[in-house]
Amino acid sequence: MTADTAATWLLEQEARALLTRLAGVRPFALQETLVPAAAISPAALSAIECYLIKGRHVVGEQVHEFLGWLRGAGRAAPPEEQQRRLVAARLGFNTALSQLDLFSEVITQRSEHEIGVWLSGLDVAAAEALLLPARFYQAPPVICHLHRGLGGAIRRARTRLPGGGDNPVSIIRIPRERMIGYGVASSLVHEVGHQGAALLGLVESLQSELRRRQRRGDHANAWALWQAWTSEVVADFWSIAKVGIASTLGLVGLVSLPRSFVFRMMPDDPHPFPWIRVLLSCAIGERLYPAGPRGQWRRLAALWPELYPVSGVHLDLRQTIAALEQTLPEFVALLAGHRPAALRGRSLADVLAQPDRAPSRLIGRYRGWEADPAAMHSTPPTLAFAVLGQARASGLITPERENTLLRGLITEWALKSTLETARACAGLGRVPMHMGQPAIWRLDETAAPQETTAPSYA
Repeated sequence: MTADTAATWLLEQEARALLTRLAGVRPFALQETLVPAAAISPAALSAIECYLIKGRHVVGEQVHEFLGWLRGAGRAAPPEEQQRRLVAARLGFNTALSQLDLFSEVITQRSEHEIGVWLSGLDVAAAEALLLPARFYQAPPVICHLHRGLGGAIRRARTRLPGGGDNPVSIIRIPRERMIGYGVASSLVHEVGHQGAALLGLVESLQSELRRRQRRGDHANAWALWQAWTSEVVADFWSIAKVGIASTLGLVGLVSLPRSFVFRMMPDDPHPFPWIRVLLSCAIGERLYPAGPRGQWRRLAALWPELYPVSGVHLDLRQTIAALEQTLPEFVALLAGHRPAALRGRSLADVLAQPDRAPSRLIGRYRGWEADPAAMHSTPPTLAFAVLGQARASGLITPERENTLLRGLITEWALKSTLETARACAGLGRVPMHMGQPAIWRLDETAAPQETTAPSYA
């Protein structure tokens, strides 16, 4: 056997071995063990499986083309050229495996006892958090998973995956330490806000408006910072609009760190530094859901500097903070009144703020739950998060009781979603909640909940 023949033989064997390994990669539906209530939505699973199957099919075609070439015209090609073509096919296979592993980590977690069901319930909550009162976009499937660490994250749908291709679903990562309480509501809906902002093009349109504001000259540095933080600010705005003070208190819990971190402003960090971010959250809450001159947002905004006094902060940062505080009211007004083309003439506040999230109405709904516990179970997830967060902020519910209620609700959302999917598959006419927009929850801006005195933050 000559050296050229040996190279051809060796590379053919390697290509055939690659095909056998490719055939051994099985769909998730055939290998994951989990209870039905922990499963990701059919829409999400279908999108993932179709994407991965297509990728494996492309790799398989590349390898078969290589083998055909190698057995024909490529037999006389130099060994170097034969090796180069096989390596290209193998890199495609490794890319397919890396993408498989990315989704496998998310789906395998659904097999964990209780955690899998909770994640399925959070999928339902995330899907509902993407709902808007008009059809401004087609929402992608959303799946959640847990991870170690403090902050959440999102791999948005339709963004590039490692190795190429667009992500077919939105993957939200929730820190384990945020389970359960208003922390999970705050993190979950904040990450959903990133996806919603991308679907509406909010970051680009807001940054364009902020650049115009910056060119006016006064406090240009402060406006440059607001512009740099736009993506995270919009996600916070979305979260506050959907779950009220649960979002702000969840943020306080997240950024309650050693003092050096609270005042640390990193040049390339898209997040406002924690000290100003909490005050911004309070200002957004007051703008969307005012609660009187001594209401909860103002009380919390006054408490935060007592927990982290500005005294002792170096002069340059104190001057920056002063400029940010001076521009904060105008920035929040600009944010709430922003009218991107995607919203067809409506402002962010018009679309995202919902009357039933006003503090007094949330308290009224919680009182209604106390009188009729069954009413809790027909409440949309983000509204339930908002009610419990408001009750907790107002001292009407203990953390222990909040935890118990939320665990039950999240489990119920998962179970209800599973049964709705089963009913749809059986042809009983209901649209499954996971297959797009939830069938049993609709945004209702005209309902007349009970009114009570506006609560103050305790």
